[in-house]
Amino acid sequence: MLDNVTINQLRAFVAVCDQGSFSGAARKLRRAQSAISHAIKALESALTVELFERNTRKAQLTAAGRSLLPDARAVISRTEEMKNRAGSIAKAGVPQVSVAVDAYFPRAHLIDCLRTLQGEFRTAAINLRITTMQGGEKQVLERVCALAVTIENVPEVNPDAMERNWLCEAEMVTACAPSHPLASTPKPIPRDEFGRHVQIIVTDNQPGAEKNQQGVAGKRQWLVNDLGAKRDLLKAGLGWGHLPRHLVDEDLASGQLVELERRAWHLGPLTFVISQRKGYDLSPCETRLIELLGKPWRAPRGKPPGALSPLTRKKMKGRRRT
Repeated sequence: MLDNVTINQLRAFVAVCDQGSFSGAARKLRRAQSAISHAIKALESALTVELFERNTRKAQLTAAGRSLLPDARAVISRTEEMKNRAGSIAKAGVPQVSVAVDAYFPRAHLIDCLRTLQGEFRTAAINLRITTMQGGEKQVLERVCALAVTIENVPEVNPDAMERNWLCEAEMVTACAPSHPLASTPKPIPRDEFGRHVQIIVTDNQPGAEKNQQGVAGKRQWLVNDLGAKRDLLKAGLGWGHLPRHLVDEDLASGQLVELERRAWHLGPLTFVISQRKGYDLSPCETRLIELLGKPWRAPRGKPPGALSPLTRKKMKGRRRT
């Protein structure tokens, strides 16, 4: 019975469920609606069950359809893993590294890592992209990049297709310009007081991005998609915000920015993870890059970043990022 089931039939089944209609599935898979209908009928025939109710306008699952949907997703996921492994096995010739790195990752450390990698793998072709929020994992899912350095508490784009592994962390600070009203507010500053002022927030400008924000104190927000723009706006006294210490340590030392003490409001460090497709086998060059990125670095003025214990490194909680 199952010998006649194809992966395209299962993809059509899952697409109809995800899109809520045969026409929506056709648009997503870029196939004719008649082809989607034919695939569903062929799948039902092979499984000898009806997957969708026939007396409703919308694509409504039968009890059998609801029961078999997780199995269909699992088969598709495992097939993608197999394809990734096959691609890794077939890969040969010039070492290639394609990585998307979140803008919050320490830039000086990234540069040092890339220089070292180029020195050790002189023929390697390196493709680098700087992204924000979910941008890195989207590049991996679209196969533009093989790896992504992502913020742990950014929601995963597709948990069924991706896996994350702990990399390192960076300390965060809350800051504003000396001319900003918060700079002269008695410390520690309560969260309500922060909420009275404009907060500068980095976002990828995707629909629903505001739902993924953490550490936000109020509704007065300016949204930017560039970390440098956020830093410039803070230094101009136009708002306050959270920034990695490694980025603003010199600004704090020179007095262009001042660090703000928060009252009863914990802001944990940024935890970076390596994101990759499930089943993807790392090349020696990619393995070396991950090893370099995860090594401790020295922040400006010799200040080392924080580090997690081995036990903490294993914790991968689904928190969300500012």
